[in-house]
Amino acid sequence: MKLAEFKKAGHWPTLLAAFLYFDISFMAWVALGPLIVYIVRDMNLAVDEKFTLVAIPVLAGALLRVPMGLLADLFGAKRTGIAAQLVVITATAWVCYFGLPTKLSIELFGLVLGIGGASFAVALPQASRWYPPQYQGVVMGIAGAGNMGVVLDTMFAPTIAEHWGWQAVFGVLLVPMVVILAYYICAAKDAPGDRKPISLKAYGTLLRDPDSRWFMFFYFITFGGFVGLANALPLYFTVQYHVSGVAAGLLVSLIVAFGSGFRPVGGLIADRIGGIRSLSMFFGVVVAAYLVIAFMPEGPAAPVATGWALTEMPRIAWMSVLLFSIGVLALGMGNGAVFQLIPLRFRQEIGLMTGMVGCAGGIGGFFLAKTLGLAKGMTGGFGAGFLFFGVLALLGFIGLAMVKVRWRTTWGAASGARV
Repeated sequence: MKLAEFKKAGHWPTLLAAFLYFDISFMAWVALGPLIVYIVRDMNLAVDEKFTLVAIPVLAGALLRVPMGLLADLFGAKRTGIAAQLVVITATAWVCYFGLPTKLSIELFGLVLGIGGASFAVALPQASRWYPPQYQGVVMGIAGAGNMGVVLDTMFAPTIAEHWGWQAVFGVLLVPMVVILAYYICAAKDAPGDRKPISLKAYGTLLRDPDSRWFMFFYFITFGGFVGLANALPLYFTVQYHVSGVAAGLLVSLIVAFGSGFRPVGGLIADRIGGIRSLSMFFGVVVAAYLVIAFMPEGPAAPVATGWALTEMPRIAWMSVLLFSIGVLALGMGNGAVFQLIPLRFRQEIGLMTGMVGCAGGIGGFFLAKTLGLAKGMTGGFGAGFLFFGVLALLGFIGLAMVKVRWRTTWGAASGARV
């Protein structure tokens, strides 16, 4: 891919605006993950209840992606994106000032944060519509790499919470939210051409297409794994390896940086060797990582109540970090590979498909976090949860083998790109 040709092929200010918009929205969406240990410190909640709380924004974001996609098709991606961001900014400012005194208030705030997760259905189609088929992998990878907002959350939120209180985190978050919204208003443009509002009936029609269901399943695994782990791992490390909240945040920021930063690489690799081949490789890595993690033992108790500091963590915790880094790297690149294929198959329905597939991915994230909480509550360990998702990744690998010949000889052959 030649950079000069790529810059001329579409509208790079919109691509940058979509990336930043998704980045800051993702930061808001997953903010409860690294902060939950501080927010509920005095609420005496069970571990599975805490995992449920961090999963609520993920599920809300998943379910809101379809209506968000409908609104973007009806009113335009830019108008929809601005309105959604204003709602999230308002809720964030409220929590910064008034706090979250009850479990119910956390749940309600989690529902509002889901609007940030639903921004996926605005940012990705907005960028995609500007570019031709041969650039879809890298374009969707760049726009989707906005999920690296979770890296900043996990890296800085616990430290800010330790020194100035967890409400201060949302005060700090408001600053980039407002700045990026201003840039988005100035720089982003909807692609030329008439918008065709999509009805709910159209979603039902597309859902009956087996290819759409395959893409939803694949993204359930890849994006569901990424966002589910991004939300659940801060709590997981404090429970499984008894590390401090700050150490857990730094570890998770390192892990999810691989998945976020390499999503465009996954799209680029898919452009070069084909989405099916690259996604098959990524699924294989994910299966291996999940299965090994499932049998990792719990770490030793820390000598102090605050947990192990980063420099004092036992070797088993660092081994876990390595395995998660490899697995999340493959999940992030798998996200890019899935979205190299979708615009080739559903070019005219990209907004609709982004909403449907994004919804499936968000639901996957909810189920991963919820499954880990249930596994801990029912068995005393997290192994059963990781085994379950390891089997799902294996089914994804098998599913690709089942459809690859048909895809390559039908719409893949007519797409003009590698499939």
